[in-house]
Amino acid sequence: MDLEKKLEILADSAKYDASCASSGSDRGGAGGTGAAHLSGVCHSWTADGRCISLLKILMTNECVYDCAYCVNRRTNDTPKAILTPDEIAGLTFEFYKRNYIEGLFLSSGITVSPDRTMELMLEAVRKLRQVFRFNGYVHMKVIPGADQALIDQAGLWADRVSVNIELPTDKSLRLLAPGKTKETVLGPMSRLAQKISASKDERRSIKSSPAFAPAGQSTQLIIGATPETDREIIKLSEALYGKMCLKRVYYSAFVPVTKDSRLPALLSPPLLREHRLYQADWLLRFYGFKADELLDEKHPTLDLSFDPKTVWALNNLHLFPLEVNKASYEEILRAPGIGVTSAKRILRARRTAPLSLDDLKKLGVVMKRAVYFVTAGGKYGGLKKETGEAIKIKLLEHKNPNGQLDLFGEKELVKEGLAGTVTGQL
Repeated sequence: MDLEKKLEILADSAKYDASCASSGSDRGGAGGTGAAHLSGVCHSWTADGRCISLLKILMTNECVYDCAYCVNRRTNDTPKAILTPDEIAGLTFEFYKRNYIEGLFLSSGITVSPDRTMELMLEAVRKLRQVFRFNGYVHMKVIPGADQALIDQAGLWADRVSVNIELPTDKSLRLLAPGKTKETVLGPMSRLAQKISASKDERRSIKSSPAFAPAGQSTQLIIGATPETDREIIKLSEALYGKMCLKRVYYSAFVPVTKDSRLPALLSPPLLREHRLYQADWLLRFYGFKADELLDEKHPTLDLSFDPKTVWALNNLHLFPLEVNKASYEEILRAPGIGVTSAKRILRARRTAPLSLDDLKKLGVVMKRAVYFVTAGGKYGGLKKETGEAIKIKLLEHKNPNGQLDLFGEKELVKEGLAGTVTGQL
């Protein structure tokens, strides 16, 4: 099989892995080629709206496991291919020189064993770094069940490392991925977290110490393949951020790419649910929310009509409206329509002069949501009767001003929320 055909097969097989964004890496080095930037590189959107690219491939789509949800499962009759370490290193470097990519995202099916797979992947990245003197960004998947010594090497060669959990509970793993266990997944994550933390401590005192996975680690959860609730998923993410020092948890709506009686019969992937989970995740990471504030045992599912911050505010109307000229930063940040950037602008601007409602719009506040939850100089621009149901009706009217049945409502909701997810103005 020629190299072009291999690349076609393995790039296609890698497209279902969503956890390829990056940030926080700055790999310098005199005399080398390329540079990893703090903004990261991948086929994704940065916070300022730029699209960045990388070569995203599997080393091989052959796999000894038979995970029900995976297109690369052992029993799935698809074309198989494998790239050698020399081919991976050479392709990445040549694509970089031609300005096709800014880095490499390397994952793999399990060939022979976890250890053998990791050895081949490490050899590819080692050659890229040492032989080609490539200083660009590398995101490397760590194979669950691999030896600790191999895991440690991955953090030294790659800018970001990740171990995909895929399924939120041990019960779901046993059902759909019988070759994996919670221990084989969480063990490498814990090891990486320890090494990343130790490396940071060491570099504070010895600047020349080698960085270990300077862009941190991430993981991916498949949404909708198993019956876990949104609350279970968000609670898991909260624990991973706290205990495993994760940079990101990625949520991937289940796409039925294989047939299996254990899988749910879905008409379409739960994309809107995925979108709401990303918004809830954003609140955990940047807004100071706890998972129990967003969802509880009585309400374990995210509202598909409203973003989770708006739902929280509607359930806590006794805290609103906030006077933006007096409220603290933490309080302002919890008002719908005000994100991290606009909250900081409000604090700076009010030192000079009291703010009005018109000033808030100029500062980047999304007033069609914020107007029901804030006052400025004592003036309120919302409803006279501040009931949750009345506010909901008004917010829905903003989404569909014609008052007609929206045949494409889900798409419009995702489109409307996309800017908020990118800019943080939830």
